[in-house]
Amino acid sequence: MYEEARCAMVGIFERLALRSYCSSALVGGSMADRSKAYEDTIKTLNTLQSNAATIEKIRATRDQNCHQNIPDMISMTGRVGVTVDDIDDLRVIHVSGTKGKGSTCAFVESILRSLGYRTGFYSSPHLVEVRERIRINGRPLSCTDFTRYFWHNYGLLDASKSEHGGAMPTYFRFLTIMAFHVFIQEKVDVAIIEVGIGGQYDCTNIVRNPIVCGVTSLGIDHTGMLGDTLDKIAWHKAGIFKPNVPAVSVHQPKDGMEVLKDRAKEISCPLFLAPNLDAYDWKSRCVELGIPGVHQQLNASLALQLCHFWIKDHKLGIVDRQKFYRDWRGGGDGDGGSVVKGRCLTVSAAMAAGLHKCVWPARSQKLSGPGITYYLDGAHTAESLQLCADWFNVETSKEAKSTSGNPFVRVLLFNMTGDRKPESLLRCLLSCHFDCAIFCPNILNRSKENSDLMNLTVTEKSQTQRCEENRRIWFQLHSEYSQTNASSLNVSRSGSTNQSSK
Repeated sequence: MYEEARCAMVGIFERLALRSYCSSALVGGSMADRSKAYEDTIKTLNTLQSNAATIEKIRATRDQNCHQNIPDMISMTGRVGVTVDDIDDLRVIHVSGTKGKGSTCAFVESILRSLGYRTGFYSSPHLVEVRERIRINGRPLSCTDFTRYFWHNYGLLDASKSEHGGAMPTYFRFLTIMAFHVFIQEKVDVAIIEVGIGGQYDCTNIVRNPIVCGVTSLGIDHTGMLGDTLDKIAWHKAGIFKPNVPAVSVHQPKDGMEVLKDRAKEISCPLFLAPNLDAYDWKSRCVELGIPGVHQQLNASLALQLCHFWIKDHKLGIVDRQKFYRDWRGGGDGDGGSVVKGRCLTVSAAMAAGLHKCVWPARSQKLSGPGITYYLDGAHTAESLQLCADWFNVETSKEAKSTSGNPFVRVLLFNMTGDRKPESLLRCLLSCHFDCAIFCPNILNRSKENSDLMNLTVTEKSQTQRCEENRRIWFQLHSEYSQTNASSLNVSRSGSTNQSSK
């Protein structure tokens, strides 16, 4: 089962065509030498991954040392010659949330690039190659540039570790440090930074003075580190708020929004609410988003608000931010604690083009080939899975009608990471009526230490057990679903018979 699943997953990823960036950007030396240099880089980077035992310990203790994350980051960035002042000079847009962080950041990046700004974009995780996480003007770093920047930062950290108790950054922390260094060296106009996990103690929160912050839809996720209720999770997400720096949120559940408001007041952060996308002035243009899905309208609206705040700050050179945001709010003290609806902006042609041209793979994405269509989505909460299932059902219904009665088979390829509960996720997919389900592990490559997809944070045994457990739960849920539907059908038939008898 696992070999078939692995082949299927690799086939899907290869069809994303992300590897094409590498060969076109390499210069100097033979292709074999350049390929070896990049492979050696990834092999060394993978040594920074925390092992499975360490990850489990962090989850079990709720990362009790998380308050040290930011001080440790400041120390480590200093070791590569990057100061917090340097990071603040990047004119950062910082985005947290549970669902839609990557899509929102991708929209922001595409809009600002469409307006002529030089963009830096840091995101996680990657789909195929780790260099996807660090992008300049929408393109992942080339293999050559990634290798060069990696060894510069790794060399400085390795050379100074003896002075810091042998400390080296973990995988994500290193890539965050490297991203900031890259953006400084590449002289970007804006750095769009997606939070990793949470916000308050996330290593990206080394940013002290962003231009604007955003919060995407909140949900239950990463409960082992953030807590198991929405208010606890919201507390972490709002940790990126800064004094007199505007924060914009999408509509949130009441308990989540109350926490955002409380933290905004505590921090003296002006808090705004992104309006519905159809409330904007589109100048008679059709609203076309490059990332499909009705739910992307929330992310697109948030992106427009974030871009507007950033552009205003960039163009006006605002000195008294508090006065500016007080005026934006239409009066008041501007000290946070309440949420004000963001303005229904006029969307320029360039901004509309940025939304339309935005590409963010594996979000409600279809890839078609002879006799097969892949439906890809990275949903990881129950709410997102339900939206994914609805999208899949609509799209496959259209495809089934176009097959003219030919056999049509639906196959589920499912993978789950972290401490998520499979019952709540798999239940959402029952309505898709899959003919076959394959539960695959995180480990796609068992032997190559240089693989971009190597995952040392889990063991093969634990992944095998998880696949078997997912399979067991799927059978159980499927059986219950079938019995319930059969029972409902019998009741319906019985009712119809009785009515006929009358």
